[in-house]
Order: sequence, then structure tokens, then C-alpha cells
Amino acid sequence: MSTSTRSQFRPFPCDGGNLPFDALEFTAAGRAIPVVRSSADFQVDLFEIAVSQIIHHPEYNSTLILRSEVLAEHTPPFSPSAHIPSIDGYIPVKAIRRKLLPRRPGRDACLEQMCTMYASATDDREIISVLVLTPILEPGILLPYYHPAVSHLAFRFISSPDPSCTLSIEVIPLPATALDISPNSRLYRTCLALLDTLHRYGWGALSNYKKRMAHDRIVGREAYQDLYLVMRERHKSRVAEWCEGTDPLKHVFEDIGIATYLMLLWKDMYSSPPSEAQSDSKSEPERPWDAWPRPPGGFLDLGCGNGLLVHILTAEGYTGHGIDVRARASWTSYPPPTQSRLHVHALTPAAPSPDAYLARGAFLIGNHADELTPWVPVLATLHGASGYLSIPCCAWTFDERFARSAKKDHIFPVPEHDSEFVEGLGLGGEGNNTSAYSAYRIWVAALSRWCGWQVECDALRIPSTRNWAIVGRQKVNAESGKENAEKIVEEVRARGLFKTRRPEGKAGH
Repeated sequence: MSTSTRSQFRPFPCDGGNLPFDALEFTAAGRAIPVVRSSADFQVDLFEIAVSQIIHHPEYNSTLILRSEVLAEHTPPFSPSAHIPSIDGYIPVKAIRRKLLPRRPGRDACLEQMCTMYASATDDREIISVLVLTPILEPGILLPYYHPAVSHLAFRFISSPDPSCTLSIEVIPLPATALDISPNSRLYRTCLALLDTLHRYGWGALSNYKKRMAHDRIVGREAYQDLYLVMRERHKSRVAEWCEGTDPLKHVFEDIGIATYLMLLWKDMYSSPPSEAQSDSKSEPERPWDAWPRPPGGFLDLGCGNGLLVHILTAEGYTGHGIDVRARASWTSYPPPTQSRLHVHALTPAAPSPDAYLARGAFLIGNHADELTPWVPVLATLHGASGYLSIPCCAWTFDERFARSAKKDHIFPVPEHDSEFVEGLGLGGEGNNTSAYSAYRIWVAALSRWCGWQVECDALRIPSTRNWAIVGRQKVNAESGKENAEKIVEEVRARGLFKTRRPEGKAGH
């Protein structure tokens, strides 16, 4: 069987368990009720890999769940417990107690669950073939909305002599609860989605599937998600106050996500806390970031657009500026401290004299900065920046559009066929450089290395398909990197193709 393409998922509903094989028999709770089944195109030895993904990433199946946290892991012998149920013909092999964290904590409650894995009692190898999820509730507490109304939810691998085995989702309903497993019921739809996920994860284990992009390589997921929830509550009002013609939901929450990422990145990058001039002596207890380290030269957002990222960072006590060739309608909607940090200004990267906004020690931000994108690491090297974050979008070289077929090695060598370098970028797969955008990402990453920076990449958790970021935190070849950056500027000047955009409005006269 080819593993290059996932086999078609063909589920079939169960009619109260009236099928040619039995359902699970719980010693205390009785016979489980099968809800939905499908064929399994992988063997039982991969079942544990598939269900481990389900245990550790419940957020992939519910937009209402933020993540799970492992509270404890248990191994045999297990003490008798209602949370680790006995099942006829099976023995518990592993148990993980986890906490489900909701995406909207003000609306939904957390929930602890016991995730117990079982092997057949007749299998000496103890290969896991059943996972049971059991909610742990205090008396009188109701299940949160995101959890189905069941006391046990089981994932089951049913072996068969022929090549096609079966995956099954079975449940034990809550006491005195009517169970509706018709195809239109919420329970059936939930179980169907879970079965589809199990089928997909089994195929992924079989084919050694690698995620397309790697998240959380630099900033940890838990720290990011926790701070993001706080930042979202503090700045979500901008959706209703949006002055641009673009989608407010996308842009507001995208910039909240980038600001959250930067705050945590800077916290880890720098060692010095903010000075008295930078920090508010009356900082609130709920603002721990007031004491976090930050860039010694502030930040500079190149091509700041609507200015929201600058506003969020300024509102949270960070010092910096945003520049763009034209003012946006949003700029006048921000409070005076933010307005004073937004400037109509055209940056000329190859200019012989330094730009006034490129302060030494500043952190450069290139968030979908268009033709300034390739200049971010060059400017960071030449002007003594303390670091940078670049999120490439439109593909530009130094003075023209990026074309994959064009030879770009005349300015710096591009290791497009260096599999080790490409694999280290976290693009996923086997160095997924088949698309023009992937080729551009490799080009920009190679440019960062050429300018003396250690190449670090991350896939940001933002609502954008252009979420791949290059982070410059550390110089590894400072002297040669500066020489290389100077060569780039010299060649761009000699070519004479780069045209600085004129500022629009009064600033352009």
C-alpha cells in the first residue's frame, strides 16, 4: 500500500452497537455504545502514536480548547479508581491525567481528564489498542460545553485477520442522560471528527509525515498562549474601532499575536530591565511585562502600515517608532503617545548617510515589509541593531521582484540545494522548497546568514498564511557579515535600480 497519499476516510454510523463484533464492556458502567467506525489502513502498533497526538493536542479538534497540560503520568500497578475504569479483556498500561484549558476562560471552564491506554489481556507485548478519556468532575459540577455529555469516550483499534482493520469510537453516557447518536446529533458529529483525526494521525505515523512548518521553535507555546489571551482582552476593542477598509478580525488579532511574540522574545533576548525613563513607576500588578527586559535602542517597525503593532507595543510600555511612506486612517484614532511614534518617512537603505530612525541597539521589525524585507538583516548588520524579526510576504530582492529562475548568486551565495541548511529552517517535509514562496524564504534565510546572523526561523501563531518568521538574535560572524552587507549596498548602488518610494502627502514635498 502506498503511503504517499492518505487513503479515503469512509466512516459509517453504528446502529446502537448491532454489528458483527462486540463493543467494549466496562466492568462498572456496562456495555459501551459504538457511535461511528471506519477502516484502519495502519496496523495496531501505530495506534499508540496516533492517540498520543490526540492526548497532547486536543485543540486540533476543537476551536474552544486552547491546549492541554499534563498533570501526572501513571504506570501499573493502578489503584482501583472510577477514573481508570476496568474493561473486560483489557489491561491498563498507561494513564495520563491532563487539564483541558479553554480558549475563552471567561466563558468556559477548565476540565481535568484521565486518559487511559489499554492493551489486550491476551497480548504479551502489551501493544495499546484502546484509549479511554474520562472527565474528572467534582460533585455538582457540570461538564463544559466543549466536552460531549459522556462519562467515558473510547478510541478503539479492532484487529482483523484480513488486511483491513477497524477504528471505532464508543461512549458510556452520563447517568440518567438520553443518548442521541443519530448522524445529525452533536455527539455523532464530535465523534466523527475525532475518528477522522485518528484516521489521519494513523496515516501520518505510517507515512512518517512531518508537519509542514515548525511552530514554537523560539518562543514556547504555553507562554505565548497565556500572554496572548491577556493581550487579546486588552486590545480586542480595536476590532470595533477599525478605520481601515481591510478585515479587522484578521489584522487586529494578527498584530496582537505579533506583539505578544515580540514581548516574550525580548524577555528572553535581553538581560537589562527597563530604565526608570522607560518604565512606569506605577505599574499594575497585572502587567508583569513592565519589568521585563526590552531592546536597548527601542524598536523600529519598517513599513508599519496601519500602525496597530506600534500602538499595542507603545500602550504596553515599550519604546519605539513606526515609519511608512503614507499615513493611514487609523493613525489619528490612536492616543497621542502612539501618534507621536508614527512617522511618514521613506527609508533609503543604500543611502550613503545613516537614516535618523536607525538607532544603534534598536530592534528592527519587518512585518510584511514588501521591498524592505531583504534589507532588514542588511540594515540590522550595518547599523548595529540588537536584533530583528522579519515576516516575509511579497517576494522582493534588493532592487527588483524575486524570480526563482533568475540567478541571484551575484550578490551572495544561495544554498538552495543545501539540504541540511533547508531542513534546519523548519519548512517541513523533505525541505519543502517546491513553491516560489518557499524558494524566497530560503533566499531570505540565506541572506541573514550571509550578513553574519545565526539563522533562526519560527512559524507564528497568527491568522495569516504568511506566518513564517526569521529572527535575528545573535551574530555569529560579525566582521565578515558586515563586510558582506557593505558589498550588497555597493552593488545595489552600482546597479542603480533601487528607487526609494516618495512619502505621500505634505511629507513628500
